[in-house]
Amino acid sequence: MAVFIMLLALVAGVLGNEFSILRSPGSVVFRNGNWPIPGERIPDVAALTMGFSVKDDLSWPGLAVGNLFHRPRATIMVMVKGVDKLALPPGNVISYPLENRVYMVGKANSVFEDLSVTLRQLRNRLFQENSVLSSLPLNSLSRNNEVDLLFLSELQVLHDISSLLSRHKHLAKDHSPDLYSLELAGLDEIGKRYGEDSEQFRDASKILVDALQKFADDMYNLYGGNAVVELVTVKSFDTSLIRKTRTTLEAKQAKNPESPYNLAYKYNFEYSVVFNMVLWIMIGLALAVIITSYNIWNMDPGYDSIIYRMTNQKIRMD
Repeated sequence: MAVFIMLLALVAGVLGNEFSILRSPGSVVFRNGNWPIPGERIPDVAALTMGFSVKDDLSWPGLAVGNLFHRPRATIMVMVKGVDKLALPPGNVISYPLENRVYMVGKANSVFEDLSVTLRQLRNRLFQENSVLSSLPLNSLSRNNEVDLLFLSELQVLHDISSLLSRHKHLAKDHSPDLYSLELAGLDEIGKRYGEDSEQFRDASKILVDALQKFADDMYNLYGGNAVVELVTVKSFDTSLIRKTRTTLEAKQAKNPESPYNLAYKYNFEYSVVFNMVLWIMIGLALAVIITSYNIWNMDPGYDSIIYRMTNQKIRMD
């Protein structure tokens, strides 16, 4: 079973964000460029990088055609709320502007049910001996502040995911592709509490960058260098956009009024499958009717028909 981790399903408008590729194998090619990508197409990017087809063609030039016979075994996407972009170290990181809305859904594998999820569990996990508090430089952050502990607990979850997966390496070596989708909102809470110009926000941003780099390296190495690690930074969400558009189809209908030329609707990707099924079933039935009719027409009632054969024997017996 494919592994899905989802901390929060999100459908919202996105204002001023960035989509970054932290790690990717050689079989997946991302081009450098300032090409904006719609937030609702991020799941399509994840699907295409893993070799799956999508319903609507993706014309985004940032993703190039890679090795079709060697696809990554996992895609890890981390969404950070509360900041436009993070000061990622220069190197192989590729970033693109992000616009519109983000939509991700998923379910968790039973292996990850042991992760801390409630506030009480997260707090208790932080004060254990093998927690991240013993290795992180807190600087201006405090262990006695609930907002700071919320931020640190999210870093603890990242550490626990990679540690748990390292103990269950069979999940990374099976033949099913895996998708990890996580949202981190602790940095946003620190920005609201102390301000984005505060020392706490700067220290938290630096700690988060280091933690994300370590998490990306750990996940990338657990899959033998055959995984894509993505980062989405979201400044804020415009929740008023949720009720304005419920589906992509409804949005397109609102923008494209009915054509006065009575044109046919566009076929979807299932058209060829349905057409071939109907076509060959009809051809098969037609051939079956023709062959059956031909055999009945050329049938000899005295030899071929069981009805006449049984009637003839009855007459002889009488």
